[in-house]
Amino acid sequence: MPEIRASGIRKQYGDVVALNGVDLTIHDGEYLSIVGPSGCGKTSLIKSIAGVVHPDAGEIFIDEKNVTSLPIEDRGIGYVFQEIALFPHMNVYDNVSYGLMIRGSSPPEREGPVEEMLHMMNLDDYVALYPKELSGGAKQKTAISRALTSGSTLLLLDEPLGALDLKVRTVLRYELRRLVKDLGLTAIHVTHDQEEALSISDRIVVMKAGKIVEVGTPEQLYMKPRELFTAKFLGEANFIGGEVTKVEDSDLTLNVDNSEILARCDLLPSFGANEACVLAIRPEFIGIYRKPQEENSIRCEVAEASFVGDSMRYTVKLGNGASLLVKMPISGFEPSLEIGDEAYLSLPIENLLVFRAPEEGMEKALSLE
Repeated sequence: MPEIRASGIRKQYGDVVALNGVDLTIHDGEYLSIVGPSGCGKTSLIKSIAGVVHPDAGEIFIDEKNVTSLPIEDRGIGYVFQEIALFPHMNVYDNVSYGLMIRGSSPPEREGPVEEMLHMMNLDDYVALYPKELSGGAKQKTAISRALTSGSTLLLLDEPLGALDLKVRTVLRYELRRLVKDLGLTAIHVTHDQEEALSISDRIVVMKAGKIVEVGTPEQLYMKPRELFTAKFLGEANFIGGEVTKVEDSDLTLNVDNSEILARCDLLPSFGANEACVLAIRPEFIGIYRKPQEENSIRCEVAEASFVGDSMRYTVKLGNGASLLVKMPISGFEPSLEIGDEAYLSLPIENLLVFRAPEEGMEKALSLE
């Protein structure tokens, strides 16, 4: 199982800086996903690791061997693209065995590894079929099998499920992780699907404008992100401007829309009194009620209300004009509120995130560009 290290990777296309001094280590046996908005550099990074793109500066190491100048065929990797590029004139068996064939393996030598991979990917009943006869999911399973059959221990996945419909994509993402773990591989998975990254990764890399913003486990980045952009990009979040009025160690008292809000902050050094801040909270952690609550309660007015199956989805307006999104489960809460109703939000201390107000302004800090 290889460890991969990218050191100071820089890549520029004309006036566009795709990668701006990226440093990243992927550990042995790790399933790592790279996410970020379009044009953030995630595909340029994985192509640099693969050898498809040669960086303008920096180095790529695989198991401490400098492979920066090695062509893709000499790096010992399996690469799966979003575009499912199967050989149309070959059936599933021949497509999967292609890598072994071009390496000079005889048909008897290929038989065992190919049949084992087909079985692991639940493709036993498809061996004689041609690509035009396969569903999108079966095609991508075949492409993944082909990438792995040659014995590669590093798997690079560039939007591998992006061309599939939602249900197939959801099932296949878990099969893909299971396969990687069962085979003891190291995998790097580029995706625009945040839920996909959260559900299958050991760690996630969040990128923006050619740089890495933050790296952490899915739980860390969702529950306790250290950067505003991470909170914005991974899942849904509300952002409210406020001011720190009192500091006691990590306990903060904030003024938010003329309401006193209690919060905790792990940032060091801590905030100072009268310092501007940004309060962030996920919509599923906010309570909404008809009467004021004892702690961290803010008055609001319901602007939109939607039934979405397992929950009610509300957009509410605060007194200062700010809009917040609230998601409340159908079971165990008060009767549905209607547009125009007065209500009160409850902001649990344990789910509040407090950030310093960005110097460049909220709009630029949260921009996807």
